Amino acid sequence: MSDQVTYDEVEAGTEITPVSYPATRLSLVKYCGASGDFNVIHWNERIAKAVGLPDVIAHGMFTMAQAGRLVTDWAGPQAVVLEFGVRFSAPVVVPDDDIGATITVTGKVEEKLGDNRVALSLTARSGDTKVLTRARAVVRLP
Repeated sequence: MSDQVTYDEVEAGTEITPVSYPATRLSLVKYCGASGDFNVIHWNERIAKAVGLPDVIAHGMFTMAQAGRLVTDWAGPQAVVLEFGVRFSAPVVVPDDDIGATITVTGKVEEKLGDNRVALSLTARSGDTKVLTRARAVVRLP
């Protein structure tokens, strides 16, 4: 990824290079500590399955953070994220640390809004499952 994207160098339709982020049981436990959300479905397989989940699932905000990471890494250090929102469409299932899961985030510049702002559309998948939809960010670029 480049150091800094500028408003003049992007156009509507510009694709953001997809990035895949690992999700492991360890990363979920670390996220529990960072977020203060210690809900056992995010780290205890027995309880996750007892409540009807296929296995431990990632926090929704952990998944959203990966999409935000794509935006900030793409936009560069001088950019400002003005808006960021998503719709969660499915959980990221993290079967174990040997297998883990992968969250792949893609994005595109949907529109140049003026005042150096661009609207981005984002999608995140885990395997063949869309886990984020209607994800959108508005970024002010230099």
